[in-house]
Amino acid sequence: MKKIILLFSLIISISTANAQMKIGDSLPDFQLKNNKEATINLASLKGKTVLIDFWASWCAPCRLANKKLAPLYNQYKNENFEIVGISLDTDKTKWRNAIQKDKLAYEQLIDSKGFDAKSAILFGVEELPNSYLFDASGKLVAINPTEEEIIVQIKK
Repeated sequence: MKKIILLFSLIISISTANAQMKIGDSLPDFQLKNNKEATINLASLKGKTVLIDFWASWCAPCRLANKKLAPLYNQYKNENFEIVGISLDTDKTKWRNAIQKDKLAYEQLIDSKGFDAKSAILFGVEELPNSYLFDASGKLVAINPTEEEIIVQIKK
């Protein structure tokens, strides 16, 4: 009986530790520092279509995705659209250098504990890149959306 209780407790702790955003969930209310050392609250972005993009400077697929996200942001930033990059880098210098090199004009935040970062756990990030699209009401409408899905949401 003790083994069953222990196993059940372990399952519960694992399932709560691996929180994960699901379609229909609200934009979380938490704060992180940006690359200019200002504190940004994600919940303040409600009212816009928001793409939360988890990435890191050392992640080659992330850096390729940045090359597509930067022009997408520049094209739609005046249409109530915002991208927020959340880096899981542990080295802030490498993160800042990647922002400059990739010419990322959209908001850049860092949660510098890698995959153990609170934001990564909250969203359920287990690999990079990983992105979450929220509509203007702050509801999650897509996980790892295509560029076409993002554009359709912006135009709604």
